[in-house]
Amino acid sequence: MLDGVTIEVSQNQNKVVALVGSSGCGKSSIIALIEDFYRPDKGEVLFNGQNISELDPKWYHQQVAIVQQEPVLFSGDIRENILYGLDTTGLSEAQIIQMLDESTRLASAYDFIHD
Repeated sequence: MLDGVTIEVSQNQNKVVALVGSSGCGKSSIIALIEDFYRPDKGEVLFNGQNISELDPKWYHQQVAIVQQEPVLFSGDIRENILYGLDTTGLSEAQIIQMLDESTRLASAYDFIHD
């Protein structure tokens, strides 16, 4: 149970914030609240002064990125995992492949995947 927690992050773009603490201190609960997986019993989670429950979820999740220590892979192949959550509507297969290639090269995974 979290009680009396306040976290404020300035509005600077490209800011990285690390949430660090001992096991059981509430890191996962805070992440779940930020991701809007559940709502707080009291208090609120604000983004630019607005309660995240009032924001368009798709827009909100394009503004906030969370990278956890342990990666989560979904069932399916590498392509499906990389494309998960991306809107590829209107993209040709060639454009999707180019996007996949660029992403895997940036992640230093291109050679591993293609071997």
